[in-house]
Amino acid sequence: MNYHVISSDPLSFQNIAQIISTQQKLKLSDTTIELIQQCRSYLNKKMENRRAPVYGVTTGFGSLCTITIPESDLSQLQRNLVMSHACGFGNEVDPEIVRLMLLLKIQALSLGKSGVQVETVQRLVDFFNGNITPVVYEQGSLGASGDLAPLAHLVLPLLGLGEVWSNGTKKPSSEVLRSNGWEPLVLQSKEGLALLNGTQFMSAHGIYVILKAMKLSKWADAITALSLDAYDGRLDPFNSMLHTIRPHNGQIETAANIRKILEGSELICQPDKKIQDPYSFRCTPQVHGAVKDTFNYVASVVLTEVNSVTDNPTIFPEEDMVLSGGNFHGEPLAMAFDFMAIALAELGGISERRVYRLIAGERNLPSFLVANPGLNSGFMIPQYTAASIVSQNKQLATPCSVDSISSSNEQEDHVSMGANAATRLLKMTDNLERILAIELFTAAQALEFRRPLKTSPFLEKIVAAYRENVPFIEEDTVMYTEMQKTVQFIREYPELIIS
Repeated sequence: MNYHVISSDPLSFQNIAQIISTQQKLKLSDTTIELIQQCRSYLNKKMENRRAPVYGVTTGFGSLCTITIPESDLSQLQRNLVMSHACGFGNEVDPEIVRLMLLLKIQALSLGKSGVQVETVQRLVDFFNGNITPVVYEQGSLGASGDLAPLAHLVLPLLGLGEVWSNGTKKPSSEVLRSNGWEPLVLQSKEGLALLNGTQFMSAHGIYVILKAMKLSKWADAITALSLDAYDGRLDPFNSMLHTIRPHNGQIETAANIRKILEGSELICQPDKKIQDPYSFRCTPQVHGAVKDTFNYVASVVLTEVNSVTDNPTIFPEEDMVLSGGNFHGEPLAMAFDFMAIALAELGGISERRVYRLIAGERNLPSFLVANPGLNSGFMIPQYTAASIVSQNKQLATPCSVDSISSSNEQEDHVSMGANAATRLLKMTDNLERILAIELFTAAQALEFRRPLKTSPFLEKIVAAYRENVPFIEEDTVMYTEMQKTVQFIREYPELIIS
């Protein structure tokens, strides 16, 4: 059977994508089991000899940290924590993102600093391997003490509470536990806190968005190259000499991609071109490149996060210390996600400007890309739609991390709002996909007015496959269906291998 072994090795985007896409099962390594057990054993001994209260272990939570809990109630304390914090609202989180949350929570608890039972981590593994997906809601996290509300919903089913998706059906978790012969877990001291503190809701959204955004970044380069050829643009701005004297990595990569994509194009070699192209074409390396650099930075932040211990308090058995700190605070993710939102908005913004140039009746292209404009509106309104979506993404790019609202009687007096920063990226990435689809729809139409000349073999292959799904528009027709088919084409087309 195809397993990914949970160990001390850090997760990467490559193995996360492989685990999810190939339905790999998870398995705890012997070393990981020993590490988890050692930490739990240390905490048990620490509890026997404690002289002072330990936050969240022998006390209440948040501003209730001054209240000491009797030993006989410590297990109930953890159960109450999970139940009382399951206050999510709004839409259900995509099951694929919830599976990422399970994976990341398993990874974090396996680092041996959280004091949980091996049985608890194994039950999370069992859920993942059995494709049992807890129902989690989108709203409720401040991204401060981690993602308290969504993580509470993630782990409610361990206790036989809440709901899960199993075999395509939403069911009470108690029913699924019974069908698998599992008893509800009895949480030990500190376990509820370890399960609820953490940034796995934010991080899972970040991984999901970054993987999709990086794919769309490749499409943005390919579609830009097609638009450039259809517009009768120049290749000069992509000359490597320009970019070696301003050597931002993303800029160099983008220019190289465009050159590679357009190799063998008859159109790009045509004489008598305009002296300069508009910025939306000429500055593609600079804009797309800055976006690539942003995506890579955000990816590095998220990777650091998913391979970190982000609950509280944190246990250091070898140093004989239990430290209460703030590793659950989502500020590193919140600020990175705000940065990514700007990049997503910009990649869509420059795409819409290229759409406008293609329909504007410039460079011997007919107005709105139809042979008989006036009687036909042609591609007038797809550009409207792109502009509307671009505007929405600009509004969504407003930073979340600057908006802190105090909570828990001001014990938690500064929060990151990183969960809001994360969830809005889903909509922004979907919006970007639609904007790029409109540009592909438009550029493929414009290309037909350059026939019999051809673009590059790389692009001709894409266009040929695209034309099997979306026809050339001879005269006005219902357009939204063709736009929807274009989005589906981008999603289903094999991965673009540019260089």
